[in-house]
Amino acid sequence: MKLSGAGNDFVIIDNRQDLLPLSPVKLAEKVCKRRLSIGADGLLLVELSTKADFKMRYFNADGSEAETCGNGARCIAQFAYLNGIAPVDMRFETQAGLYSAEITEAQVKVKLSDPTRVRLSFPLRLTAEVCEVSFANTGVPHIISLVSDLEAVNLIGLGREIRNHDNFAPAGTNVNFIQIKGARKIEIRTYERGVEDETLACGTGSVAAAIIAALLGKVTPPVAVTTASGTVLTVYFDFFNSCLSDEMGKEIQVTNVHLEGDARLVCQGQLTPSAWNY
Repeated sequence: MKLSGAGNDFVIIDNRQDLLPLSPVKLAEKVCKRRLSIGADGLLLVELSTKADFKMRYFNADGSEAETCGNGARCIAQFAYLNGIAPVDMRFETQAGLYSAEITEAQVKVKLSDPTRVRLSFPLRLTAEVCEVSFANTGVPHIISLVSDLEAVNLIGLGREIRNHDNFAPAGTNVNFIQIKGARKIEIRTYERGVEDETLACGTGSVAAAIIAALLGKVTPPVAVTTASGTVLTVYFDFFNSCLSDEMGKEIQVTNVHLEGDARLVCQGQLTPSAWNY
């Protein structure tokens, strides 16, 4: 099946019987190639799990395996429900931890792992400037940069340089530019690692952006995140600062993180060898 969530599209395969014709890395590289095959931002595999309804594996379009994918998690939950693999309320494994999801027709709300390595407002030296950015790992790493004019951002140039910055080597980072649009609203554009380009949406990036914006005092949850596709994702979470000591400062606590949005079935069918033999 092919599903789309907020403009991120995925080829999803039930691989519980280990029936792939190629390695997942090679298959992702082939079937995600637009105009030569089905085309997608990534390949999602449903695999067997001993601790949940199933296990999710995610491969970017370049074949690299990522720990998780927010919009992919919603789409694979929809896939699992439509194919009788999991009930309407489900749990599934990811490399970023155990997720839960609930299906309401074309909408899916997924509970993600709590963010880690949160760091607010620090300088990042680039070739032509020093940018103030923030960071959060919401299953995968994300840089967040607040801007006043989202459309004017040199997203490819800055995104590529930050994604490959020495500070985030060797794995790199995703890069998100956001603009505050209200007390509970932001807009976002994302340069996505593994796709190596701007994507129409990024679920974990939207989550990271909403959390960083709230911690900076710009918004309060739940946060409506308008993606580049125009689709709105809703991010829910609880947060507070706990005082540790004068020397240690404050520890940021963010919990109960949920991402809600569409997960639409685009098509279903059978892959032929032509999808990967080219």
